[in-house]
Amino acid sequence: MVIYHLLAVAALFFFTWKGLAIAVVLWWVSGSLGIGIGYHRLLTHRGFRCPKWLEYTLALCGTLALEGGPIFWVGTHRIHHQFTDREGDPHSPRDGKWWSHMGWILVGKAMHQETEAMAAYVPDLRRERFYLWLSRYHWMTQVVVGLAVLGCFGWRATLWGVFLRTVVGLHATWMVNSATHLWGSRRWATGDDSTNNFWVALVTFGEGWHNNHHAHPSSARHGLRWWEIDSNWYVISALRMFGLAREIKLPRENGRIKEIGERPHLPKAGRASVEIAPRANQPVAGD
Repeated sequence: MVIYHLLAVAALFFFTWKGLAIAVVLWWVSGSLGIGIGYHRLLTHRGFRCPKWLEYTLALCGTLALEGGPIFWVGTHRIHHQFTDREGDPHSPRDGKWWSHMGWILVGKAMHQETEAMAAYVPDLRRERFYLWLSRYHWMTQVVVGLAVLGCFGWRATLWGVFLRTVVGLHATWMVNSATHLWGSRRWATGDDSTNNFWVALVTFGEGWHNNHHAHPSSARHGLRWWEIDSNWYVISALRMFGLAREIKLPRENGRIKEIGERPHLPKAGRASVEIAPRANQPVAGD
């Protein structure tokens, strides 16, 4: 972790447009396709279904973020939802702002390879040999891509496309754990500290609409209003258009989590709320 941060800082002194372009592309591949869509909305919450080859490809993209293998990441996030901002939450700001951001990774019990410790939370992933293998060797994709960038584009591009890109991606993801439980607006009475944070949403491709997400965990869409930018949802919508995403889950208006300040005596048509799509291809409010 120290080496990656030092080399990320060094990259700032050796700017290259080619390196910047590689960094941006790999940031989107790892952070959006890999973490946001693959690890989070697909594997963790099963917000939609897709062909197995595409599911495996998205998981491979997720390993490029250097946030651990799918079993570790999915298991940790499912634990977070079970104990959000309570005892047992692996990264709640109630245990300290620094702890929630990266302290839990550096000095906590974050286990990237001990798959048995996550067994109860990832029975679906443990049934597939691919995920057992990928969780053990998740670091290999970073090595392969790093060597490819070094061989094709040189060491300056490697500083940007591997080290700086990875560090920026890590802190962006960690801000979902820390910043979106500290600062932002709350639309839903979730009973925890989750908030919607516009700036975090921008750098995480839509994952910053965290209060929306905690109110509707299985929803493949996090940005529920037209101005809530959610590029991960746009990609999933595109996959649906090409027949590669199906059984897409969306928020239910009659869910158990209510909007803060909603007045039950008003007719449903008089409230700004989210409607469920009875079929996967029917839009929700705001489309």
